Amino acid sequence: HEFPWEFYKAFADAGWLGICVPEEHGGSGLGILEASLLLEEVSASGAGMNGASCMHMSIFGMHPVIVHGSDELKRETLPRIVSGDLHVCFGVTEPDAGLDTTRIKTFAKRNGSGDYVVSGRKVWISKALESEKVLLLTRTTKLEDCAKKTDGMTLFLTDLDRDRVDIRPIPKMGREAVDSNELFIDNLEVPEEHRVGEEGKGFRYLLDGLNPERILIAVEALGLGRAAIRRAVNYGNERVVFGRPIGQNQGLQFPIADAQMRLDAATLVVRKAAWLYDQGLPCGREANAAKYLCADAGFAAADRAVQLHGGMGYAREYHVERYFREARLLRIAPISQEMVLNYVGEHVLGLPRSY
Repeated sequence: HEFPWEFYKAFADAGWLGICVPEEHGGSGLGILEASLLLEEVSASGAGMNGASCMHMSIFGMHPVIVHGSDELKRETLPRIVSGDLHVCFGVTEPDAGLDTTRIKTFAKRNGSGDYVVSGRKVWISKALESEKVLLLTRTTKLEDCAKKTDGMTLFLTDLDRDRVDIRPIPKMGREAVDSNELFIDNLEVPEEHRVGEEGKGFRYLLDGLNPERILIAVEALGLGRAAIRRAVNYGNERVVFGRPIGQNQGLQFPIADAQMRLDAATLVVRKAAWLYDQGLPCGREANAAKYLCADAGFAAADRAVQLHGGMGYAREYHVERYFREARLLRIAPISQEMVLNYVGEHVLGLPRSY
């Protein structure tokens, strides 16, 4: 229930937070494949989504700033991300927009000096309590005034001024060491130099990061599945009922073996997706498939680990109930399994758009 400050600092001190940050800003300049290996191992260690989510935004969330931000904005923020000194949250989702990002209502209007004033609401914003800044998507042109619904949105990296932003934590099912929040933004003043790229192109800048985001979420699900199976195997070998280890019983052994193979297959897809992205090749099909398959495989592994533990699977002592709760999240966020199926149906199979 508390942010893992020491855990986070250990990764910062070792330089891992800068794995995707260019070398000129203090990072390692490596790719999504390397970042995915890191986050998978964090999750698989047993830290799960609490461990991975505390650093997820730092490791890749600044991608729009790296690609589209001004030199000054990069100089001011990226070295501090690498050192662990700067925490940033990601402000996109809204109560009435959800996955339909074009419907966001948070609005940034110009003031007399050329800067912006922002008002609106955001929801499910991770790490807002710990964050100094927010990567904030707003509308700068009303939807009805845009030629395309994806136009008219602008991205800012600005200060999370507590006098202008009310942060309210959301009680939730799992991942409780990393807070999720509602933000109520009331006339937040944003200097023009805090804008990322050009006005009105914020949605396009976000699109650059969708495939790698799916890849990183996918490996976090893989890690959870690996952790769950490790616990299940240990318990299956140690727990003796009717004079034999319970793992000797095919009714318990086979579901875990099946879950292991599903994780293995999903691993191959996510590795391919990461490699394609790092090579600059199209990877939408693979990234979406990886998110879908890894989320399902990770959840199935956690569910079967709970079942193998019997009543003790419901006890916090054995951890598998936490993996189960955290793995369930990854079938919803950052994109639901159903939306991945929509993508594949339309963009891979060429079927009519279903929504």
